[in-house]
Amino acid sequence: MLELLATRYAYVAFIVLLSVGLYMVIASENLVKKVVGVNLFQTAIFLFFVAAAYVDGGSSPVVPADPGGATEALASPLPHVIVLTAIVVGVALTAVGLALIVRIYTEYGTLREDVLREVRADD
Repeated sequence: MLELLATRYAYVAFIVLLSVGLYMVIASENLVKKVVGVNLFQTAIFLFFVAAAYVDGGSSPVVPADPGGATEALASPLPHVIVLTAIVVGVALTAVGLALIVRIYTEYGTLREDVLREVRADD
């Protein structure tokens, strides 16, 4: 069991990041902490995609000079491209979320979700 954890440490980090991020989203009442939790969750998913795409002893999928001798394992660049695109989208969504949080704070004076629900129920 310890050998499996030692060789697959990226998956252990994935599980830890995913769990912490999910806990922060569910348990926290603060909106900023929820955004940080979503970012941790998102980072865990990125780590999972990159770790799953790893090919031991793989090389880049460039057309070799001798096509007949290409018997080695090739690593697919597609998961890495998807992760790069997701990082850009994640940064943009984080910026929009934080801008909305700033607007909510200037309007209501709090970032706690329970207080916001009470204030909105009174209006």
